[in-house]
Amino acid sequence: MLPETTPGDDGTTVRPARDRRPADRVTLRSDLRSAVPDATAAVVVTAAVFVLLWARMESGDSATVAVMPFMDDPGTYWMYLLSQAFGWSGLLWAWGTVMLGLLLSGPGPTRLPVSPQVMERWHRTTSLTTMALMLAHALMFAAELVRYETELAWARRLWTGFADSFVPGWYDSGTGQIAIPLGQGALYLAVPLGLLFYVRHRIGAGTWRRLHRFVVVVYVLSVWHTLLYGTNVWYGEWPRTALWLLQLPVAVLLLVRLLRPARRAERLGAPGGRPAGGPARGPARGRSLTGWTLRAAGRAAAAAVVAGLLLVVVSGHDGGRERPAGTPASSPHPKETE
Repeated sequence: MLPETTPGDDGTTVRPARDRRPADRVTLRSDLRSAVPDATAAVVVTAAVFVLLWARMESGDSATVAVMPFMDDPGTYWMYLLSQAFGWSGLLWAWGTVMLGLLLSGPGPTRLPVSPQVMERWHRTTSLTTMALMLAHALMFAAELVRYETELAWARRLWTGFADSFVPGWYDSGTGQIAIPLGQGALYLAVPLGLLFYVRHRIGAGTWRRLHRFVVVVYVLSVWHTLLYGTNVWYGEWPRTALWLLQLPVAVLLLVRLLRPARRAERLGAPGGRPAGGPARGPARGRSLTGWTLRAAGRAAAAAVVAGLLLVVVSGHDGGRERPAGTPASSPHPKETE
């Protein structure tokens, strides 16, 4: 009979003391191999979105063309369409990995179609795929900018494409002045937060858990970037409403996770309550009260987000623009000259 195992603080399996064999450590290399089917599915979805965007542009139904009429040529602007496709599949994969993470970290349903170990592996592989899709989205956007700036010398074109895509604050046109730094922030947070899992034995499980909570920030920045800069959801029509609706289960799971945390130390309790092992006195009581205040504020914020999302969906006021009666005259990002 196999010895019993218990889940550790970082979600890995801990062997009992009588079994001196080292527990199997999850490595980046093994997860990269496991991510191949997931990444393949992401490529297929990206290709399908690309075909859909191309077809909508050909048919004249593209919201992107309504925003930027000069782009009414998918054969010329195919890199921009591919950047959009990577962005949408990246957001879908980010939604999936956040949902898996919230299910695993909270009380979760009593019955799941697969084991928690399988869900943990899916959470890790979808996270790796999401990072790759985000990077591909940014690279294709940079490639389109390099192609677009035909009036510049090649060295200047390469620098402009790189700086506009990867240097925060460099892009200086229209909504992109806010939206692109938000996307860059999501990318630059996602990579280290995702990869820190593989060195958690060096930084400590507690440190890794505290840092990993900021993955929610990455997701919020990604959605915010899309709502501001995704031309396919600029207008107050069903694609924008669908994007808002997708955020409801994330917000509800986050609220449940905060209201019913799996770890006893994260439970709300009474303000300034006793710490484990004795009464709260002096500095310990102050720290406990500060922690209680932060946890209570987090729960209140999550509840407000759920209420706000419901209000947006029910009212139909989702921040979408009205389709213009005429068409814009020029590109929102004029070509540069030397």
